[in-house]
Amino acid sequence: MSYTALYRKFRPTDLSQVRGQDHIVTTLRNQLASGRVGHAYLFTGTRGTGKTSIAKIMARAVNCEHPTENGPCGECDSCRSIADGSSLNVYEIDAASNNGVDNVRVIIEGVNYRPTLGKYKVYIIDEVHMLSDSAFNALLKTLEEPPEWAIFILATTEVHKLPATILSRCQRYDFKRIGIDTICSRMQELMEAEGRSADEKALRYIARKADGSMRDALSLLDQAIAFQSEGELSYDKTLEVLGAVDTEVFSRLFRGIINRDTLGCVGIIDEMASQGKELTQFVTDFVWYLRNIMLIIASPDTASMIDISTENMVRLREDAGMSELDSVIRYIRVFSELISQIRYASQKRVHVEIAFIRCCEPRMAIKDPESLTDRVAALEKRIEEGNFVSFSGQASGADKETVIRSDVKMPEAPKALPDDIRKLIENWPKVISDCGNDTAMIRNCKPVLSDEGQLVLYFPANDMAARLLNNEAQHRELSEIFENHTGSSVDFVIKNTESDEIFEGGLYDLRNIVKPGTVNVPIDTEENTEEI
Repeated sequence: MSYTALYRKFRPTDLSQVRGQDHIVTTLRNQLASGRVGHAYLFTGTRGTGKTSIAKIMARAVNCEHPTENGPCGECDSCRSIADGSSLNVYEIDAASNNGVDNVRVIIEGVNYRPTLGKYKVYIIDEVHMLSDSAFNALLKTLEEPPEWAIFILATTEVHKLPATILSRCQRYDFKRIGIDTICSRMQELMEAEGRSADEKALRYIARKADGSMRDALSLLDQAIAFQSEGELSYDKTLEVLGAVDTEVFSRLFRGIINRDTLGCVGIIDEMASQGKELTQFVTDFVWYLRNIMLIIASPDTASMIDISTENMVRLREDAGMSELDSVIRYIRVFSELISQIRYASQKRVHVEIAFIRCCEPRMAIKDPESLTDRVAALEKRIEEGNFVSFSGQASGADKETVIRSDVKMPEAPKALPDDIRKLIENWPKVISDCGNDTAMIRNCKPVLSDEGQLVLYFPANDMAARLLNNEAQHRELSEIFENHTGSSVDFVIKNTESDEIFEGGLYDLRNIVKPGTVNVPIDTEENTEEI
């Protein structure tokens, strides 16, 4: 006898075996128990979620001689005849190949005759969205007012293609994608029934790759079992047979992009191609890895939404800490576009290499506004390191290449002397006027020259500005402003103080600095302020 695929061998035979669609199972079970069975149903949802299976269960349940809480008994003559396809009460039609008006007319003519055995005639029309407009129109009247012994069950993956007149005549049930945990649990049951053991990581990978489809998961499981005919179903062998890549490789690729290591990324692609990996699936899995990084960066709380081992989660968090959200979103867009490009491309590897080079070298994407973030970040890093030079327009090509590859450090400014700091404090109103939005809070402080020759910016005890300004970005901006005024590097600290005496007397009374319409002058002069 020929082998039966797992998804056919273990197709649900009653409502208790259906997984992941509890809202639909509960509703149909109550209808069967109360005898309130509708005359027209519409099952819609993605592939492999149980639409056809539940339709067949309903067909057997309404004609069962000894119905149970979970639908058909499976033992009576009616159940057995429907199960083996010999019953004349159940008509299953594939609208993809029988989509004309003539096919619908055959249904309409047969509806008028009572069933010879059983209570109901059940018409299951799969992929109903494939029917032609004339076929839909021919079906309308019968679908709205069928004979009391007729039940229509329509199934489709593209409900938006159905006319509104059809939708309004049916009870609609939306089938959800099945969760990873539910798929794993079901596969574990089937493995035990088959007398095999499996690594949980292998089953979770298959469940994730199935993308919410139980049928796809069982097909992939069938393929993995065939590859590993004996022993435990291992994670590594499952990756190998499905042409998948371990997350460690994706981490290396991501870090290569962050570090602008074009040669390293191309080398990894060459390694994957040499191993015979399917590049479309390779890019798809990499996009999923980038999606996980995006969620971690957006909010650490979203880690619960990521199905990944503890070990891989540690690496994922490390990768997330190396990049910005805008950059990761740009990478996702680049590789999502790549998936549609390489699906039918003859040179997939070339397209993949170009995409990685685009991400590693954002300066190449001159016309891409989204690459500006990476280009500016790279430029800022070079400026911070002092790794840049300029050359005259008269330099030769060889000279330019030599200059570009040179590493020239910017000379450091001399350290400010106490006299420089005194001069800076005397011109404090001008210093404040040069501050941007991020550092304008220093107008609330009192600048003081300490005995050690250091500039101390004192804030009142309860002023949060001191804490907000105590970070690297604001320190760097203030240092540049102070250096522009003194021509030297100013050593300064920011502190809170409870002493009111610091804010009285001295060179300036800073409580008057921010008053509009005034010009500040030293307190030890005879005038305090004068109106502008």
